Amino acid sequence: MKTTIAEVSKFVGEEVTIGAWLQNKRSSGKIAFLQLRDGTGFMQGVAVKAELGDDKFQQAKGLTQESSLYVTGVIVEDSRSSFGYEMQVSNFEIIQEAKDYPITPKEHGTEFLMDHRHLWLRSRKQHAVMKIRNEIIRATYEFFNQNGYVKVDAPILTGSSAEGTTELFHTKYFDEDAYLSQSGQLYMEAAAMALGKVFSFGPTFRAEKSKTRRHLIEFWMIEPEMAFMDHNDSLEVQEQYVSHVVQSVLENCKLDLEALDRDTSVLEKIKAPFPRISYDDAVQLLKEKGFNDIEWGEDFGAPHETAIAESYDKPVFITNYPAEIKAFYMKPDPERPEVVLCADLIAPEGYGEIIGGSQRIDDLELMRQRYEEHDLTGEAYKWYLQLREYGTVPHSGFGLGLERTVAWISGVEHVRETIPFPRLLNRLYP
Repeated sequence: MKTTIAEVSKFVGEEVTIGAWLQNKRSSGKIAFLQLRDGTGFMQGVAVKAELGDDKFQQAKGLTQESSLYVTGVIVEDSRSSFGYEMQVSNFEIIQEAKDYPITPKEHGTEFLMDHRHLWLRSRKQHAVMKIRNEIIRATYEFFNQNGYVKVDAPILTGSSAEGTTELFHTKYFDEDAYLSQSGQLYMEAAAMALGKVFSFGPTFRAEKSKTRRHLIEFWMIEPEMAFMDHNDSLEVQEQYVSHVVQSVLENCKLDLEALDRDTSVLEKIKAPFPRISYDDAVQLLKEKGFNDIEWGEDFGAPHETAIAESYDKPVFITNYPAEIKAFYMKPDPERPEVVLCADLIAPEGYGEIIGGSQRIDDLELMRQRYEEHDLTGEAYKWYLQLREYGTVPHSGFGLGLERTVAWISGVEHVRETIPFPRLLNRLYP
């Protein structure tokens, strides 16, 4: 009977065969302990000389790291391991004997590991981060599907910028200029006018020359957009969504969180509602914390966000930023037009902004004014203006950065470990 490590609990007391790689091994006299992995999980195989015979046992003791095998044996319960099961090996077949595997159990430098990312992914902790990433994606689809959203795929090649910045990757689209998308938001607004509640999930690109632990050149965004919803409605969706994702990881990734030594007690507190602080109050809080150089009208950097987050044990919304430092499409507060109806969601523990969202401008004349102020009067934005011309409605949306969210929930320091093959300022390999 062939099975996988993830399924062995169904076969206690039975003999099964698993295709696996040898992660590590140790031997003690007449017993060899084989640390096996098969992609679905990690498990110990116990090879006993008396059961295997001299030749096979010597072969087991000589197995090299990352050799591939078919391993056969009886599954037994093992209360000493967090996994709870092990295999009593009765036979194995070598598929390929690996030679001189470059990533050994010793310490390696970050650049070495990044150069060998295609192999580093096999390690226990990197495997755990990828499993948590997968669970966040699964829970994302679950949340939006259960709440009546339609997934719409935004284009990756665009003729314009969503944020009005110059930090774009330029390419030629036959005889036209084109850019790699930095956001699917504008297209999601169009889709929301057709389908009500939508979300996109795809890669985005920022040509920022940044080397911080929070930045990638290529990253993935979840971007919902909702017709007939105001800013407060959107904040409620955001906190419910993030709560759902965190609780799903806690429920379904226990072994992975344990492999990462993640303190799950801090994650157990992540349940809606989340605290909210206005930009005005955040500036005052920062001054009280010693950031005397911060002035109203300035954007917050990573140290500011971390200092604000330290006052809370849940993610915190910073609301109503000055219009001057936010995107052209954000709706001004009717009571105070110098600020916009927006919020950034700041994760605890120094992980920074994981969501940016706002209510969008729905007034045609105001959007025309914004076009002139931001020099967006060309043909590239004509279609976006028409969304306000034909049946405009209040609508709101947000974008969640997947990799920062994975980093926060996993507890890993740098976002480069939260995507299979990271693209960084000086890294396009492997």
